[in-house]
Amino acid sequence: MIRLFAGIALPESHRQQLAVTQNGVKGARWVESHNLHMTLRFIGEVDESVAEDLTAALDAVRGDPFELNLKGIGVFGRPPHSVWVGCEDAPMGALAHLQSTVESIVVRAGLAAEGRKFSPHVTLARFKKNISSERLGAFIEAHAGLVLPPFEVNGFTLFESHLSHLGAQYTPFAEYDF
Repeated sequence: MIRLFAGIALPESHRQQLAVTQNGVKGARWVESHNLHMTLRFIGEVDESVAEDLTAALDAVRGDPFELNLKGIGVFGRPPHSVWVGCEDAPMGALAHLQSTVESIVVRAGLAAEGRKFSPHVTLARFKKNISSERLGAFIEAHAGLVLPPFEVNGFTLFESHLSHLGAQYTPFAEYDF
């Protein structure tokens, strides 16, 4: 079995800028900078033949390069289970189009449709248990105005996710250029 997801790798400069923000919240499990990405579609565990079929099917994705803006910060869950940086898909909607195309291909490959609405973001940290709302609030306030320069997206990656006691490690399984 192979654990997969489709995503957009961030440029090294953006990963380093985000890594600088990753501190000040006790109990946070910060995502390692080399693992920072924006998920288009979590696929999950599939057998090797499905992975091969999906890899070939995703080769049909076409598009033009577009710019992506990382800005804003927030949390998911009550109590919070993760903190994220937002991805702005404006003004063209190219990110939403890419995500829906990937979703369609995944579903046509026989996998279940994603049950959640697409919410573009980069996860900075996850929390196993309740954390100090005071520290988290201070972190959010300190980084509320976070805006990184736009970067060009000229493709996406099918990542393999390896789980271990040290956390997940992501490696490219297949890369797709526009």
